[in-house]
Amino acid sequence: MSQTFTDSQEYVASPELTEIVNIALDLEKPLIIRGEPGTGKTLLAKAAANVLGRDLLTWHVKSTTKAQDGLYVYDTVQRLNDSRFGDNDVSDISQYIKLGPLGLAFQSEQPVVVLIDEVDKADIEFPNDLLHELDAMSFLVSETGKTITAKHRPLIIITSNAEKELPDAFLRRCLFHYISFPDKSLMTEIIKVHYPDLEKNLLAQVLEAFYALRDFEGISKPPSTSELIDWISALRKSGIAPKQLQKSIPFLGVLIKKEEDLKALQQPVKKRGWSGVFRLFFIVEEPKSSGIS
Repeated sequence: MSQTFTDSQEYVASPELTEIVNIALDLEKPLIIRGEPGTGKTLLAKAAANVLGRDLLTWHVKSTTKAQDGLYVYDTVQRLNDSRFGDNDVSDISQYIKLGPLGLAFQSEQPVVVLIDEVDKADIEFPNDLLHELDAMSFLVSETGKTITAKHRPLIIITSNAEKELPDAFLRRCLFHYISFPDKSLMTEIIKVHYPDLEKNLLAQVLEAFYALRDFEGISKPPSTSELIDWISALRKSGIAPKQLQKSIPFLGVLIKKEEDLKALQQPVKKRGWSGVFRLFFIVEEPKSSGIS
């Protein structure tokens, strides 16, 4: 079983990202990952699990999520139903304790990878409530009096979209990395993972158009990597020739997801030497008169 993270055929990581993941492994500290949407924050945990040969346990955080949910939940509703309608011995509370992702990670006989996804969606106190358990790698199940202690310290990857500031005390106990948006060279490698046989001319034109869109100052939500991958798929399925991308951007709605951004791109634009006109494939029809005054 490998204990060193590297990029793979499924996930292209920068040297800086590879390095910080391995430091997190060596120091046994949680790793906070930030970056704009589509930079592979969530996929990093899956890639790390695959490369390290570990199971992946995922904890998707919501606005109502509490820190204890990741450790365990006590299913009082099921116990009540069993006491009224079932044949189970409801005095055995342990059967109603359901371990969460962190609890399962602590109990695992083998080291695992734990993804705490979008930690900043929860209440501001959520990260602080995790501090003791992440430090001690153990927790008490108060209903049974049993303490569960980690047999192996998991690799914990925490993603954040910066919707809320994380507490300083929490940050001090974690490592941090910001995934910068890929440049053309790294993006080329990412595209090759998904489309290894992509025509060179089409790849060049796709990248030119894509980065021209991202550089355009009039849009509030530039297209991300995942949208680029979808766009290439649309281009290939429709048989668009590379030279057509020199004049226009077809299927603009695959790349741009906000109405105001689409409107901003209706004007002819020239960026970075690219001569394409955005408006050709996004035509807003004038509303037809209903004949009623």
